[in-house]
Amino acid sequence: MKSKSLTCAAAVAATLLSLSGAAHAKGPTCSNETLTGLYGFSAQGEILGIIGTDGAVHYAKSRLLLNDVAVVNFDANGNFTRNDAGNIGGLPKSGGAFNSVQFGTYNVNSDCTGTMTINYGTKASPAGVVLVVNIVISSDATLVIGEMTSETVPFAAAPPTVDGTCGNPCSEAVQISFEGKKVLAYGFR
Repeated sequence: MKSKSLTCAAAVAATLLSLSGAAHAKGPTCSNETLTGLYGFSAQGEILGIIGTDGAVHYAKSRLLLNDVAVVNFDANGNFTRNDAGNIGGLPKSGGAFNSVQFGTYNVNSDCTGTMTINYGTKASPAGVVLVVNIVISSDATLVIGEMTSETVPFAAAPPTVDGTCGNPCSEAVQISFEGKKVLAYGFR
């Protein structure tokens, strides 16, 4: 009788172990619905210069460090609105005020990677600025990290380069990272 009970227990244990392994083998499954609601973002990096029509970086005359904070509201359908403020080269963007005239689209892949495309409207920042960011979603969708892959700006908004090279619109050479955290509650706890 003991032998039969041990055999049965071993079979149950083996079945449970095989099922738990199968559950973990699938990995995460993300989609646009994974991002929903408000996230607070910060960005740090540098605008190096302009990418010329020759594909080379034409460096800016001075170093342009960037620091930025933003609130992004994702709609779970691939669209978002954004409100940001920051400094470029030590000077406030948009006159120091938050720029709420921003919107964009995002696409999340099943492996929790994706892209965001941010479009600036007309308030304070030049209209026509477009940022593209590669993102990774982690920590049960409460953390989004990213790196900017491209920034295009209208000709007049481009930083002066050593050799004056810039197309219209200008593609800026950037090295900027992002981190966003889910806003779980408003106010103080």
